[in-house]
Amino acid sequence: MAAASTPGRKAAIAGAVTAGSLAAAGALSTVGAASYFARRVLTPDRQRPDDTQILAVDADSVTLGVSPDTLSPGRYGLWLDGDRGHARVGEVLEVHEGSGRVRRELLGVDFGQLTSGFGRWNQYYFASPPDRALGLRTEYVDVDTELGTMPAWVVPAPAPSDRWAILVHGRGARRQEGLRAVRPLHAAGINVIIPSYRNDLGARSGPDGRYNLGLSEWRDIEDAGLLAVQRGARELVLVGWSMGGAIVLQTLARSWLAEHVSHVVLDAPVIDWGDVIAHHARANGIPAPIGGLSRALMGRRSARRLVGVHDPVDVAKTNWVSRAGELAHRILLIHSVDDEFVPVGPSLALAGARPDLVTMERWDRARHTKEWNVDPERWEAAVSEFVGS
Repeated sequence: MAAASTPGRKAAIAGAVTAGSLAAAGALSTVGAASYFARRVLTPDRQRPDDTQILAVDADSVTLGVSPDTLSPGRYGLWLDGDRGHARVGEVLEVHEGSGRVRRELLGVDFGQLTSGFGRWNQYYFASPPDRALGLRTEYVDVDTELGTMPAWVVPAPAPSDRWAILVHGRGARRQEGLRAVRPLHAAGINVIIPSYRNDLGARSGPDGRYNLGLSEWRDIEDAGLLAVQRGARELVLVGWSMGGAIVLQTLARSWLAEHVSHVVLDAPVIDWGDVIAHHARANGIPAPIGGLSRALMGRRSARRLVGVHDPVDVAKTNWVSRAGELAHRILLIHSVDDEFVPVGPSLALAGARPDLVTMERWDRARHTKEWNVDPERWEAAVSEFVGS
């Protein structure tokens, strides 16, 4: 016979049920938040807003609204009218913090109209393909990949050469990101190929339309390397910016191309995605347990639908500080301690772990992937010396 109910027993049962429901709801909320954050990390940023205010324009300067970008030293580009125009700006001339205005050198308008309104900051500085941006002969080619053809630019060396460089841009970036490296490589007698990869704007999408943090993108870079080898490449230089650095490192670990690679140049590279994801969780006020759970969900096959990926993304495989012993290629590692997007810590740790392979070129003041912009002469000299050694 069941025990008779009492008010105290009913209250205890009700309390237990309520507590259990709250715990379940809390768990679901935590998983939901972690899944959302994971999706944000893996989702391509296809369109970005024109959010740089253009306040005034004259013959040799442009006045912009104050922001961390517009106050940065160096030379940059400015997309105009939703990519229908582009201008290039130089050093800061004067700052009026009180009125939120900064005046910079105007180096030129490449196309379109520069007028008051809004534009979008361009850290690549260049806006067009190499023939138009740099005045260098350029071939427009298609690279055959497992997903179909992907567009690429090839800049032939000044004279016949069996040295080729593959320039790999970062997450959400464009191929123009690599143009800053073309001149020193071209001057060194190296053919250059600047490929696109899956989920780029204007390229093929991957099976899930998500970034895989280098764990699948490397295959598209391998295919670009195959094109170079078919055209006579016997020696390869791999160059990567930000996530492009992570892609390069996966290429070295997984591809037959590695045996052809002589030099590697990494600019503000993602050496450890776990560290980058944790950094962005802190920056966005996301509790550490949720940030940690998001990394775990990316790698769980059972959570693929939650995260929206075709295959699990094992973040541990992107930690090249812990995998430093696997590296076998000389690396020039360029990174600024002022990097706000990919912290410099793992780069310094990798350089410390493998001083036999890694040459660390440390910048003190440059935002993410903007070392060239701040000091192009130093950047190009470091790269020229490295690939010439």
